[in-house]
Amino acid sequence: MPELPEVETVANGVHERVHGDTIRSVWTSNKPQTFKSSPDEIIEVLTDSRIDRVHRVGKTIVVDLTRPAAAGSPAKPAQFLVHLGMTGRLLVSTPDTPVPPHTHAILTLTSGRELRFVDARRFGRLSVANETYAGPGKEPLTIPLEDFIALFRNRKTPIKAALLNQSLLHGVGNIYADEALFHAGIRPLRQAGRLTRAELTRLREALIKVLTHAIKLGGSSVSDYVDADGVAGFFQLHHHVYSRTGQPCRICKTPIKRVVVGGRSTHFCPTCQR
Repeated sequence: MPELPEVETVANGVHERVHGDTIRSVWTSNKPQTFKSSPDEIIEVLTDSRIDRVHRVGKTIVVDLTRPAAAGSPAKPAQFLVHLGMTGRLLVSTPDTPVPPHTHAILTLTSGRELRFVDARRFGRLSVANETYAGPGKEPLTIPLEDFIALFRNRKTPIKAALLNQSLLHGVGNIYADEALFHAGIRPLRQAGRLTRAELTRLREALIKVLTHAIKLGGSSVSDYVDADGVAGFFQLHHHVYSRTGQPCRICKTPIKRVVVGGRSTHFCPTCQR
């Protein structure tokens, strides 16, 4: 599933290409499981709306819209929310580009371009909202140190499971939890509430560093992820532990180990992480 860096990369790419454009018409596939709001509601809200900004909140792409003014009323704000799920793609295309299989929404813009949502497994979700979407947890790239430390106080769950709890930190997934714990030198099975202030300080710094680096490299393409132009990311070439079971640690050469934490494959170096 695309995580924070991948979603950030897609959102930034879409914003660069379509902000300021207006949605002329909307087509949906009406396939079940894809639409959190009804297709009719999505079409009604999006048609003739201007795209003001495309950005990320947690793992959700948020499209800020200005809806046309009704007679005697000012223009209204709204948001189009896109969750990519496991295999979702949000692509900016020209009309002559063949429409990929499993396309579930096409937004035709006044510029002539199309914004397409493609999702083979239909775990992604499309919805609209009139209230500002804030996400389920704290933003890991900007959370202050004291707030970060407070998230894990008295928690008995493994720190890896706590990092994946979207109600605590939204946007962090399996890849970047593993990588951040490696760079912080912390084993994933350590109880979150027993980590010291110094360890949590290192973890926050490592998490921000890893996420920022991944965004610069366009995210990790380990499955279906591509950016708004259909281009893969490169951060997977810099993974230290994730999905490297049995391979030598890039620092100490100890073979990387794999365990299961909270039902998720978890990778770590038994020498570098304590």
